[in-house]
Amino acid sequence: MASVSTPARRAAAGSRRAGFRRAAATDRLRSGGAGWLFATPFLVFFTLFLIVPIGIGLWMSFTDASLTGHGDSALVGLDNYTEAFGDSQVWQTLGNTVWFTVLTTVPLVLVALVMALLVYTGMPGQWLWRLAFFASHLLPVAVVYQIWSMLFQPDRGMLNGLLKVFGIDGIGWLTDEKYAMWSIALVTLWWTVGFNFLLYLAALQAIPDHLYEAAALDGAGAWRRLWSVTLPQLRRTTGLIAVLQVMASLKVFDQIYLLTKGGPNGATRPILEYIYDTGFTNYRLGYASAVSYVFFGLIIILSIAQLKIFSRRED
Repeated sequence: MASVSTPARRAAAGSRRAGFRRAAATDRLRSGGAGWLFATPFLVFFTLFLIVPIGIGLWMSFTDASLTGHGDSALVGLDNYTEAFGDSQVWQTLGNTVWFTVLTTVPLVLVALVMALLVYTGMPGQWLWRLAFFASHLLPVAVVYQIWSMLFQPDRGMLNGLLKVFGIDGIGWLTDEKYAMWSIALVTLWWTVGFNFLLYLAALQAIPDHLYEAAALDGAGAWRRLWSVTLPQLRRTTGLIAVLQVMASLKVFDQIYLLTKGGPNGATRPILEYIYDTGFTNYRLGYASAVSYVFFGLIIILSIAQLKIFSRRED
């Protein structure tokens, strides 16, 4: 016998559904509240050490603030930005930074890929090669400076010693404008390639074996499998490494400051060193902040362009 729907029954069913909805909403609220509770320490430190300094620096870029602290920081509007765009030192140091980025990005991608392929293909003593390829990345910049400053010595350095064995005159690796930036790029390649090597090795190990098996059944040799299977599967990793490497190279400061201090004759001086000198040597914090935000804007534009380029390639 079919049950008869009465207004009382319909009201009871409606109240039960409303109760279920209220309980589900309460559970979502509780879970969301717990999530915010766990995220609060990070958000506090993120705000204090990133958002607040960014805001202070942006405000300072519109003032004539000085490191000496004498007098009040007066608003100067866009004068600092106008001066930055007309400052020849800004463009020269930015050009040095871009040149360093060009010199390091491509080798750091290609060399890391070759190193990862050598290890992944089963080269004997893999553990030793993995350690050797990645160990330099663990060294602090001060140790890297000590090692390479001795290698680059004009009289007793090992590199010039090797050149003399072949009858070639010694080179001013860090004192000649023609070779200084190339020398720093070589140091950076040796020092940082291990991180990119690790990313490529992880990506290679994630490629499914059945892709290689299918290619082998179709008669593809080692080189064909490399071009048709391995490299396409590494496209996302290559894009990631390229973006990270460009960002890291644009922020170069440590190794250049220690090895050459921007010399000779400003040939290796990056824009971050110019910002540092302007703010902490010439005491012009307001103008240094403006230059840093101009540089920050260029990095943002370049990052967006890179992401669009690599996303189109993936599509």
